[in-house]
Amino acid sequence: MGHLTRTIALVGMMGAGKSSIGRRLAARLQVQFRDADHEIEAAAGCAIPEIFERYGEAAFRDCERKVISRLLNEPAHVLATGGGAFMDAETRMRIDDSAVSVWIKAPVEVLLARVKRKDNRPLLKSGDPQEILTRLLAQREPTYALADLTLESADGPHTETVERLVAALAERGIWEDAP
Repeated sequence: MGHLTRTIALVGMMGAGKSSIGRRLAARLQVQFRDADHEIEAAAGCAIPEIFERYGEAAFRDCERKVISRLLNEPAHVLATGGGAFMDAETRMRIDDSAVSVWIKAPVEVLLARVKRKDNRPLLKSGDPQEILTRLLAQREPTYALADLTLESADGPHTETVERLVAALAERGIWEDAP
């Protein structure tokens, strides 16, 4: 069994693969996996689209900030954050203080193909998903680029992406494989 020295916070656009890569990474490192969106839904007692609809994006972001802050106080684990979480200066600062941020980067075509499979993306409800994703990515990329590590998420198997990430973490002394 290896040793993880800091929480790994996965950041990036919706559809980048943060949750599925995160689950596989946590299994590979033998640590807990936490999904901020699931934790927000559990705390609010309703689904994210409902939170947006009932209370608006600002209330959702407030809840997200509190939940991520709580999760960052837990022992080192893998944390998948929502697409907009890293845009919040306070959340970004907390992640910076107590975790290693990894931008899971994927091209718009890959994001679009993945988000079309689910109908649970409130930010895509107000127009053409490709146009919205392209605009959001352009707005967010400079901030995502502030992450400690950037990992290209190709359209191939996530296991390859996970192994590349494990190697990058080991190189930086954040993960030590047991002999």
